[in-house]
Amino acid sequence: MARAHRVAVYASAFLLVYFLAFFAVLPVPFLDPDIVAQLLPVIPWWLLVSFGAYSLASLGWGLFTFQDCPDAYHELLKVTPLYLELLPANLNP
Repeated sequence: MARAHRVAVYASAFLLVYFLAFFAVLPVPFLDPDIVAQLLPVIPWWLLVSFGAYSLASLGWGLFTFQDCPDAYHELLKVTPLYLELLPANLNP
């Protein structure tokens, strides 16, 4: 089974259980029904915010640790002083 199929199966199972609990068909054990009524509508927003935070953090970490090719990194370090020499002469490339 491919990864997409596995994710689809897990997401479908989670959504089924979530909607059954949301519409009070399936009782949530160990919690008062009033707390469940306040907590369940917030879960999708919490998941969305968590996914956004994770995405921004992984993007930031990828930018922070970006040294994909050491040769290109050292070549760019050599070009930077040349660029700084051109700035006062207004000869921007």
